Amino acid sequence: MTRAERIRVLIVDDHAVVRSGLATFLQAFEDFELVGEAGDGGEALRLCAQAAPHVVLMDLLMPEMDGITATRGIRQRHPETQVIALTSFQDQDRVQAAIDAGAVGYLLKNVSADDLARAIRSARAGRPTLAPEATQALMHAARQAPAPGHDLTPREREVLALMARGLNNAEIAKRLVVNRSTAKFHVSNILTKLGAASRTEAVALALTHHLVPERERR
Repeated sequence: MTRAERIRVLIVDDHAVVRSGLATFLQAFEDFELVGEAGDGGEALRLCAQAAPHVVLMDLLMPEMDGITATRGIRQRHPETQVIALTSFQDQDRVQAAIDAGAVGYLLKNVSADDLARAIRSARAGRPTLAPEATQALMHAARQAPAPGHDLTPREREVLALMARGLNNAEIAKRLVVNRSTAKFHVSNILTKLGAASRTEAVALALTHHLVPERERR
């Protein structure tokens, strides 16, 4: 295999012994090439600019700049570089943060050599790899996600019910005995909280998720 065909890998971890172990691991595979080691996120960003790795093995908990921040910076500045979070932590918040920052993979440090090698090859191809624990954490987060409209105030629910009946801002203002700007403010808040792009979408969500009483529907 020529050098140009090898997957260029950068190791980022604040523990020298971990970096050494990963470096030894990479040497066992002819399709991997170690292009650098970094002890913190800031150094990782600098090395990415210099070494142009295909894949970064990123620890998350580090001094100076943590792995989440570094991952986000790498993906923004070098979108062709993929990042695999390699950590000892499997809590829901860290998994979600790493994925949101742009990591293509999330593995625990007790991963087997063969599984890590497969993950690196998958990352090079842009395919995600998640440890079973990370997948479970994301599934748990999805199950725990609050229902649409959970943060609507009583007044906003009242306005939403009027929207569902087809009233415009002026009519809502008149019904609630408030000025039109106040009605518009409530409507704007409702759209934001529901993640809706329009009144129609907001009403559709309200009907789908039973955010307004049956008697208030058109």
